[in-house]
Amino acid sequence: MWLGKTIGFFLGMLMMGPIGALLGMLAGHFFDKGMVDVARHPPQQQRQQVQRVFYETVFRLMGHLAKADGRISEEEIAQAESFMSQMGLTDEHRREAIGLFKEGAASTFAVDETMIRFQSRCGHYRQLQQILLEYLFHIAFADGDFHAAERRSLESIAGWLGVSPGAFEQLLQMYHAQFGFAGSGTGARSSADMLGEAYKALGIEPSASDRELKRAYRKLISEHHPDKLIAEGVPEDMLQLATEKVQEITAAYELIEKSRRRSG
Repeated sequence: MWLGKTIGFFLGMLMMGPIGALLGMLAGHFFDKGMVDVARHPPQQQRQQVQRVFYETVFRLMGHLAKADGRISEEEIAQAESFMSQMGLTDEHRREAIGLFKEGAASTFAVDETMIRFQSRCGHYRQLQQILLEYLFHIAFADGDFHAAERRSLESIAGWLGVSPGAFEQLLQMYHAQFGFAGSGTGARSSADMLGEAYKALGIEPSASDRELKRAYRKLISEHHPDKLIAEGVPEDMLQLATEKVQEITAAYELIEKSRRRSG
């Protein structure tokens, strides 16, 4: 952001010459920094509004995804309720989430209206947009059958978030690799397959250096830190999934590190 520095420069130049211009730029720098901090860490009232919109958007879009293949089975409803419990929602929020899920599954539901509202309130918070996609990927992968209709719906939602087709494909592969990586189902795969999935989970190539490996790991861990997610606008009782994501990312990182130590 350069608005403050630009205004400070010209006002300082007019009032005090070159020295004033430098002082004006310095003052403008702190103004710009303050504006960025406010945008990243909104006041409590604004944060509550962001949390509310995020909460409603997540569960409405979950219902929309469940209906993407034309119908919602009893198994999908049970799966969604289980997912809500897994997220650590309070009983009140869980009941409300079920209602929002049903709204999203209705034939009258408009994705565009939901995404316009989300972007108008939450569009400044890039991490919140990424977490939204992550939650939706989670519900899409949960039944082990990723339908083409679900993919099209997710691509459309990602487009609203400004995610390019290429970036969407990378995120899809990374989240799919992360999903359940630390679960019991990994035992059926070969060591080579698991190692390949571990690299995908961290979003890097096997040729990445040790420094690049650590940088990717620390970036993902930082993005899922509870304090950061709360500051961005994720409700506190929706953080359980992020905690599990940290465990999956860490399991992938430790597998790669162990493999490199053996080969080194």
